[in-house]
Amino acid sequence: MSASPSRPSYAALFRIPHARRTFVAAMTGRLSYGVVPLAMMLTTTRATGSYAVAGTVMALFGAMSVFLSPARAALIDRHGARRALIPMASLYAGLLAAFAATAWRPGAPAAAIGALAGAAGACTPPLGPTMRAVWGEVVQDERLLQRAYSLDGVVEEILFVSGPLLVGAVVQTAPPAAAVALSALLVWSGTLAFVLSPVVAGVRPAAAKAAHGGRRRRGGRALAQPVVVALGVGLSLGAVDLLVMAFAEQRHHGAGVVAWVLAALSLGSALGGLLNGAVDWPMPPGVRLPVLAAGLGLALLAAALAPGLATLTLAIACAGFFVAPALTTSYLIADAAAPPGFRTQAGAWVNTAVNAGSSGGAAGAGLLVGQMSLGWCFALSGAVALAAGLIALRTTPRVPAPADGTAPADGTAPAEAEPSSI
Repeated sequence: MSASPSRPSYAALFRIPHARRTFVAAMTGRLSYGVVPLAMMLTTTRATGSYAVAGTVMALFGAMSVFLSPARAALIDRHGARRALIPMASLYAGLLAAFAATAWRPGAPAAAIGALAGAAGACTPPLGPTMRAVWGEVVQDERLLQRAYSLDGVVEEILFVSGPLLVGAVVQTAPPAAAVALSALLVWSGTLAFVLSPVVAGVRPAAAKAAHGGRRRRGGRALAQPVVVALGVGLSLGAVDLLVMAFAEQRHHGAGVVAWVLAALSLGSALGGLLNGAVDWPMPPGVRLPVLAAGLGLALLAAALAPGLATLTLAIACAGFFVAPALTTSYLIADAAAPPGFRTQAGAWVNTAVNAGSSGGAAGAGLLVGQMSLGWCFALSGAVALAAGLIALRTTPRVPAPADGTAPADGTAPAEAEPSSI
């Protein structure tokens, strides 16, 4: 890695006009996503008295949210953030409020709760992909864009740690449904402030860019690499969450240590993300991504050999060190591969891959824990990340050369440009 005295700092991001206001607004809305899973699960459990119903409701909410994410992102790219996000966020917040009202007291019908949760999941505003698309539009320097994505990932990590803590504070004095209502307020107010930012208003939708002669890029093959790695990272992390709980139970450590081990994972991810954004790497993103996936896999293989809680926590923290850099690099490659005006969709595919992988990894680990030792389960989760890195080596992205004929900024070979659609 190399460092230049003239390299842009994280502070340079907030010297961009209106960037601070836009980022804070987006993160306010995204805090809702850290609050709503635990709040919805506690609310459903209290209202129905059934863990099975709560699990089904959460699976329905998660599936609708994750798998429809690219379709919702397409609406953002086609119509612009202001025209698409305001109705989307209003529907989502309204459905969450209806969910909270329906399940406020015990005895609520499970079918109504499930229907409202599924409908809310279908309307989840893609604030993360949209914010990253905005960074891609307003940041022209690739090194600064790397810092923007790294900062975005680190703050998102903090939000997903803070969300459950906020739920815990709310339920001390109010029913869990009040935390669902708070989630609705956060997402609606944050989204409204976000779309009213002059920075967001200045991002033209895809149709407008096509009308102005924008050149499209070949994104399919180039998107395969970041999507594969994001899927591998999600599968590994989804398994780790459950495996850590099983480790604590088998070693009789108590449930309290699980939070500390997973906090070490988040801390490692945050530190890795900050370092990744602060360094000017000598290797291009397409080469760096398989290395980061391999690093995650090797750290999880080390976790398989951990004899006790302290060594497991250290190995998990080391695994976390590669998570945010791998995802940040995936978003960078996806952004470079996206045709003009399609950045939100490209980021949403990466987002969908990691979230779907996380759900699949948890389900797979749940099936395997009773069939093999925890060491082999951890090793298998590491092998998944290693396999994703190996596949990524065979799918090096190709992006178009800049108009001045120089090599692309990410160091990949130029690709043939397609004519723009009319």
